[in-house]
Amino acid sequence: MSETTDALSESAGGSVLARGAVIATAMVFGLTYSLSAPLIAFDLAARGLSEAVIGANAAMHAVGVLITAVALPRLVASLGPRRLIFLSIAISAVALLAFPALPMVWMWFLLRLFLGMAAEALFVTSETWINALSTEGTRARSMAAYTAALSVGLALGPLILSLVGTVGALPYVVGAGIALLAAGFVASPRVVAPHFDEPTVGNPIRFVRLAPLALGATMLNAAIETAGLSFLALYAVNLGWGEENATRLMSVMMIGAIILQLPIGWLGDKMDRRRLVIGLATVSALGAAVWPLVLGHPVATYALLFVWGGAFVGIYTIMITLVGSRFRGGDLVGIYAVSGLFWGLGALVGPLGAGIAMQVHVHGLAIFATLACAAFALAAVRLRDST
Repeated sequence: MSETTDALSESAGGSVLARGAVIATAMVFGLTYSLSAPLIAFDLAARGLSEAVIGANAAMHAVGVLITAVALPRLVASLGPRRLIFLSIAISAVALLAFPALPMVWMWFLLRLFLGMAAEALFVTSETWINALSTEGTRARSMAAYTAALSVGLALGPLILSLVGTVGALPYVVGAGIALLAAGFVASPRVVAPHFDEPTVGNPIRFVRLAPLALGATMLNAAIETAGLSFLALYAVNLGWGEENATRLMSVMMIGAIILQLPIGWLGDKMDRRRLVIGLATVSALGAAVWPLVLGHPVATYALLFVWGGAFVGIYTIMITLVGSRFRGGDLVGIYAVSGLFWGLGALVGPLGAGIAMQVHVHGLAIFATLACAAFALAAVRLRDST
């Protein structure tokens, strides 16, 4: 009896550590992206390089995502999640350290490529792993904690830059140090890693047909998130807000995205998840529609953006929960790999679409977010039998 109890206790401890490892991985994914994107742009601009060169360098991240997405299902099955995550975090840390150490700008394109490849591996493997650790009764809460960790990582990058600045090697070193701490956590022998099946044979089109709504949610999340990071503060400044207060709006939205995932995850385990997704998308569309009405009132603006951030990110949380409930093995890995491609596509069209909308109308960002969320809500209603 004592040996059985000890074995159960050890298994439970390993599961808790595994969840912690996945949470750390999610945070590193968010951190490396939110830290490196503005930091590298500032660094290249300080060297006198044009916006075209800076944009081309940023595009290498997406190229890395595309390269890895093709091979990732087989990499996960052959290497296993723990080794692949450890390798990806190590690549991220080494790449960050190499930026200030290598003065040749052409090398920065290769480093950005490696960051994109590592980020895609972290993104897909961590989502697949957290699903493997989840039971159906707690799946939504597990995915909510995972999504909240992603948001924390995305918030950490700008915070680090605000504390240490963007000049010199220090911000790169801090980012690499945090990544290596997470790698040490993942490498612990007490972390229990699941076995993933061999990937299902099929091209990306097959996975799009399997889970069109989930991939649409990934694209929506990336499009609105990157558009908001790019234009929300500028939108507020155009309406008369001071720069400091306008910048604070993004922080309020991120805090809502982090805190409200837990109650949304609880709801996802207690009610019909498809109805919840439709409700969250509707709330997000209506919330964005009233931005122009409340932005003249600071308290109302903060409250609205706090709730809106949670509801909007909750769409993604519940959709990846639905994917984890419906799919297993190679199909699950394949869908998550293709979701990386849709994330990159959303990150491309989001700022572009929002920028054009803001040129046409002063409330263009609100209009763009409203239409995008409403279109997704309509798709969720019409595609009743799809994930």
